[in-house]
Amino acid sequence: MTERQKDRPWLMRTYAGHSTAEASNELYRRNLAKGQTGLSVAFDLPTQTGYDPDHILARGEVGRVGVPVSHLGDMRRLFQDIPLEQMNTSMTINATAMWLLALYQVVAEEQGADPAKLQGTTQNDIVKEYLSRGTHVFPPVPSLRLTTDMITYTVNRIPKWNPINICSYHLQEAGATPVQEIAYAMSTAIAVLDAVRDSGQVPEEKFGDVVARISFFVNAGVRFIEEMCKMRAFGRIWDRVTRERYGIANAKQRRFRYGVQVNSLGLTEAQPENNVQRIVLEMLAVTLSKDARARAVQLPAWNEALGLPRPWDQQWSLRIQQVLAHESDLLEYEDIFAGSHVIEAKVDALVEESMAEIDRIQQMGGAMAAVESGYLKSELVSSHAARRARIEGGEEKIVGVNIYETTEPNPLTSDLDGAIMTVDPANEARVVAALHEWRDNRDEARATEALAALKKAAAGTENMMEATVECARAGVTTGEWSWALRDVFGEFRAPTGVSSAPVAVTAEPGSTLALVREKVTRTAADLGVGRLRLLVGKPGLDGHSNGAEQIAVRARDAGFEVVYQGIRLTPEQITDAALAEDVHCVGLSILSGSHAELVPDVLHRLREAGAPDIPVIAGGIIPPADAAALIEAGVAAVFTPKDFGITEIIGRIVDEIRKANKLDPLEVSA
Repeated sequence: MTERQKDRPWLMRTYAGHSTAEASNELYRRNLAKGQTGLSVAFDLPTQTGYDPDHILARGEVGRVGVPVSHLGDMRRLFQDIPLEQMNTSMTINATAMWLLALYQVVAEEQGADPAKLQGTTQNDIVKEYLSRGTHVFPPVPSLRLTTDMITYTVNRIPKWNPINICSYHLQEAGATPVQEIAYAMSTAIAVLDAVRDSGQVPEEKFGDVVARISFFVNAGVRFIEEMCKMRAFGRIWDRVTRERYGIANAKQRRFRYGVQVNSLGLTEAQPENNVQRIVLEMLAVTLSKDARARAVQLPAWNEALGLPRPWDQQWSLRIQQVLAHESDLLEYEDIFAGSHVIEAKVDALVEESMAEIDRIQQMGGAMAAVESGYLKSELVSSHAARRARIEGGEEKIVGVNIYETTEPNPLTSDLDGAIMTVDPANEARVVAALHEWRDNRDEARATEALAALKKAAAGTENMMEATVECARAGVTTGEWSWALRDVFGEFRAPTGVSSAPVAVTAEPGSTLALVREKVTRTAADLGVGRLRLLVGKPGLDGHSNGAEQIAVRARDAGFEVVYQGIRLTPEQITDAALAEDVHCVGLSILSGSHAELVPDVLHRLREAGAPDIPVIAGGIIPPADAAALIEAGVAAVFTPKDFGITEIIGRIVDEIRKANKLDPLEVSA
């Protein structure tokens, strides 16, 4: 079979962005030169959550997990010398998706591009932000309106653009089963399509164009047979829903179109070289089956559980895709699973169970109602707790973590601090200074007028996209655009799902949890209090709350009274809560890299408030050098992904409480 007869490979992307627009632009151009065929932009957390770099909540977060884009000038520099009319660009952006698309459109126009020819995707699935990723800003109803306005605008003005991809990826990262992934993603898609249809902004004869531009962003775990069947089930259900619910007769418009990043939840800090074969297996789940093959693939790097991957690590992941596409014979055959009774039976089961869950959510009033009631979040927290329990009990085996733990010295991590990329701490000050210079040099009257027009559109019923594009042209900043809409719509704090999560690990006599419960009870008695109180805090903008929620649930089950107020808190708010609730320990969870700044801030505030004896522990993706610095600063203990035994962590927390209160250690092995 000749090369010309092969199927075309999927789009190959690398999720990337860091420090500044200039540094990220250089990285993008290098990756494109290495054979990457699409761009996938990672924005930093202030950009994703609608804050300028000089906002108090942005402190420590600027440029950490993505590129800061505060205004049109940043977007120009981000794509300098990259012809956007020829690109296929994916932007991982949700609450501020309308704003970033407006900036992208204006930069493309400045390059001379025709917006009608722009291709790419804005993520823009706000439901999963409430459930798993935490970069939401506005309440569900106005958030859905922003999405609706974007979809109707792009269908008419940027028709090759995917204005949303419905994300089941982050649901799996939060512990979703395959059935939950399918059902929650499809319920979100139904909510979005219903909103677009009911808005009256798209004539009935063009609704098929809307459906054709809805894409999905999925996750593929290491159980690659199950994952491949999941993708086939996704396609079958999407075809049914779009045909039966929306009357789409054109089969091409009903096609299930998806991109994928394979699973990061299963990547391990222990023996991280094993992550390479995990990534390969996960990629096969979304490429082996021609009838369910991804349109675009981006792979994590082997060292993501350790910290921020370097360009070389990202290149390794890109080469994995290229070897499969260009060296293997994968693309030379029709679907190799067609006619398999094993596959068909699994797909049928997934379809049946997923449709039942979709129906259950529709009976609640749809995805938005299920978010506001807390149903979806509590189900995910429960699923994740059950998964963690299976790992801790050895039922679910992870090589290098709870089985085959002995290892030879690893040359890849012999210099662990050099095995990841670090962002210069001075970068934030430079970005803030550049922001102030931008504000000083813009036409202030035009910016003010543009923001007033945006607020007027938001308060009324007109589409907000045109006003947003004018804000971009007028030099408005990310924070100003978001605050204008906050003034109209308010903000939203999503349910945590912790209080309603069922017990995942039973405290049977002699079990580890029973022993920890004994430690908790005896320590409370020694301190003369009814129950030990633990505050679980999420300082800064990191919205990945899965770990914090699992600690909160297990501590509750061990007998603690748990104070958990959700994500996006300042060190001051956390300190005030610790004092008001008279807690015995503060646990801080940060995965974004801002630990070096925010954790010591909490320590300092507790000391200033006269509570230096409250032990503070930290958890997250924390490199060894940073962990040592935190211990030196006074942190009682640091936990990273290698510490997978949650019950043991709770036991360590009790030990630190006893030590801080000068109580003798308990001879209880837990």
